[in-house]
Amino acid sequence: MRVELRTPGGVREDQDVPDRGGPVRKAVFAGLALTLLTTACAASQETAVSHDYLVFYTPGQGGAATGVVEATGGDVLSDDAELGYLVARAARIPSGPSIVGVMSDKPIGEIARAKPVAAPVAAPRRAAVKNEPLAGRQWDMRMIGATASGSYKKQIGNHKVLVGVIDTGIDGKHPDIAPNFNRKLSRNFVTDRPKDSKGKNFDGPCEFKGCKDPADHDDDGHGTHVASTIASPLNGIGIGGVAPGVSLVNLRAGTDSGYFFLKPTMDALKYAADNGIDVVNMSFYVDPWNFNCPANPADTPAQQSEQKAIIAGMTRAVAYARARGVTLISAIGNGSTDLGDPTQDTGSPDYPSGAAKSRKIDNTCLNIPAELPGVITVTSVGPSKRKAVYSDYGAEQADVAAPGGDALDTGTSLKGAAREILAAAPRNALRAATSIDAKGQPLTSSVVRECKNGTCSYYQYLEGTSMAAPHVSGVAALLVARFGKPGKGGLQLDPARLESLLYASTYDRGCPASGNYRYSADTTHACVGSTSRNGFYGNGIISAQKAVTIAGT
Repeated sequence: MRVELRTPGGVREDQDVPDRGGPVRKAVFAGLALTLLTTACAASQETAVSHDYLVFYTPGQGGAATGVVEATGGDVLSDDAELGYLVARAARIPSGPSIVGVMSDKPIGEIARAKPVAAPVAAPRRAAVKNEPLAGRQWDMRMIGATASGSYKKQIGNHKVLVGVIDTGIDGKHPDIAPNFNRKLSRNFVTDRPKDSKGKNFDGPCEFKGCKDPADHDDDGHGTHVASTIASPLNGIGIGGVAPGVSLVNLRAGTDSGYFFLKPTMDALKYAADNGIDVVNMSFYVDPWNFNCPANPADTPAQQSEQKAIIAGMTRAVAYARARGVTLISAIGNGSTDLGDPTQDTGSPDYPSGAAKSRKIDNTCLNIPAELPGVITVTSVGPSKRKAVYSDYGAEQADVAAPGGDALDTGTSLKGAAREILAAAPRNALRAATSIDAKGQPLTSSVVRECKNGTCSYYQYLEGTSMAAPHVSGVAALLVARFGKPGKGGLQLDPARLESLLYASTYDRGCPASGNYRYSADTTHACVGSTSRNGFYGNGIISAQKAVTIAGT
């Protein structure tokens, strides 16, 4: 997916984008993804050219699926028995009872799996109580109590707590990230691609040999912003994160252009599970489908098979990670849509360029990963605590709410960009976006430059559920620091217990008295549910202050 908001016409706006979610739909479609036994042909029947495919097979049917591939003259390159899929090279992959779904293994993201590396263990640090230089701009941290007079006094986290960020990368050299950046564990699971399959500009020219960015680099800025919100340190520079004492691990699965394809995303999740990562933030959806519909008559058989593959592959990868102690947190989405009743998808497929079509959808269609079982989904609020106008919502989907910014939130004295979320930004990304000039001076009010002892660092205001989710990931990390026990890589806390503690670390926020909120003459959202659980705020607005003071359960 793109990490800027895409309009129905595909126009890029200076706004962030994420996803969707929901408890009931999650449970229903977990079963669907793993029990679909038939599929249509996923490759073109009109060409004999071989391609690489991800072939997801019915549990226990790896041998039969291998036979299907080989019967057509294809070759099985690898078999991931843990997630139940083959990487196969063939001209086509026919349907069969052993095959759940098939998806082209796009050349973006192909990488050999890195060997597990033990994370460095650092002693807990004492919390600082002095405000960071730009703390006055962080209304979001004041809302959740992550301040010098709030949660920082009791708990800032611990370097033994590992928070993985599956995103476009992390600028590990940024002065307000570097002290908490775990370079040894960080990985890049994608290879940049200058052009797409139609020869149109995609990631642009390669900056590094082999189009492989190092694991401390971010050409987009989205991942760096997310990481900064989670854990910018208390070092007298810029801002402070929600959990300024924990470790950040870059699990890059997004391209420079902001797309997240299936295999690198699964690779990132599996790596997190195998290397003791405690919490993973996912502010994206898996491309190329905004909604994945297993049997939409508007789609071709190959497209249906591709969407089945995404559902099956990500369901298995999420289950694999959660079973190994990873708590998974996702943005719910910026479609301004009631996800309990989706009716139209105008942006899929979003790759290659120009492929998108408008299609009718219903509640059988899933946004991945936010709507998968075991994933905590996050809605966004503005500075007045109203649900942000862009944020998706739904009684079944919303799990918890957090500040994500809303430039249109008029219920506050803040103006313009100040209503959004301020966090670290890579200088290279700002320069590429012409947000700073050749001398490094900001060219827009959305960028803040802060210099200390001759070194300057940059920050930018962004809004979106992508910005809300890392606030929740940071609070989850604080809870691991408090209640986790020594385990692989550092501290560990069972995801089910952590989820329970996380929901206990919220403040109730009920629906508007009328049940609806009218944002404008043509935009009204209906809130369904009780004060303690509803479609706008889920279980409530997250609180770092509450997380560091609640008793264990």
